[in-house]
Amino acid sequence: MPTYNLLEHLLFPPTFLNRKKLARSLEGKTVLITGASSGIGEQLAYLLSDTKAHLILVARRGDKLQAIKNALAEKEARISVYAADLRNEKEIEALLEGLLRLPEGVDIVVSNAGHSIRRPIRESLDRYHDFTRTMAINYFAPVRLLLSLAPTLESKRGHVVNVSTANALLLPVPSWAAYQASKSAFDTWFRAAAPEWNRAGMSATSIYPPLVRTPMIAPTAAYRKAPAMSPMHVAKWIGKSIYTRRRTFRPWWLTFGQIGSVLFRRVWEASIPRLGKKEENGHHRG
Repeated sequence: MPTYNLLEHLLFPPTFLNRKKLARSLEGKTVLITGASSGIGEQLAYLLSDTKAHLILVARRGDKLQAIKNALAEKEARISVYAADLRNEKEIEALLEGLLRLPEGVDIVVSNAGHSIRRPIRESLDRYHDFTRTMAINYFAPVRLLLSLAPTLESKRGHVVNVSTANALLLPVPSWAAYQASKSAFDTWFRAAAPEWNRAGMSATSIYPPLVRTPMIAPTAAYRKAPAMSPMHVAKWIGKSIYTRRRTFRPWWLTFGQIGSVLFRRVWEASIPRLGKKEENGHHRG
């Protein structure tokens, strides 16, 4: 795990992972990981590779997936890779056909694929596709996957892990309308579906990471020096959820953020126009 600075140590205390329990929980199981070519998904593949599981890694970049498979060739896990753009109807159909033909079925789904975009509404007026593409990968794709796989998961008393975002539980932030709306949409859908799955014998876990140091945040200059959790740290949360079946994992301070969102909502919303003007003036001076 990368070295944290003092503030990051306070914000993201270590997570103890019982690797023996994790290995026992995964023996003979099939795990589907979307968004597996980088960031959290890639680190999760490395974390689970020491178990006797079948890992199915899905992402758009087939070359990156193959490189990961090659790197894990000597590990205990069996690795399968499938290159697919989950926004593409034909590609997601082909993926589902393959998954539903598996003799052993799928036991665990880690819904991690996602797309982030930061763009003010003023700059989005002729970019409706920003919203449709973001909804396609962050909402419609995981809904489609889980609707198709739910019968198998129910029969196997399986487990679904959704890698959401802490922002889904906080006040919306300017310039992130497309991203936050799509992540919040699936988070709400997932939490609504969870009790039904629980009654059917399935488990559901929502993971709420804060900012994570992945390639996704690289285009946003303000985030390069901001406190961020490491992808392996989030992977450990997911690993722990597999053997504990805990319903949520979130930063310890997120509850205080939610309370603040309620108490100081009017103050925050009143300050947004001033913050926007400062940012705009800064761009003009640059």
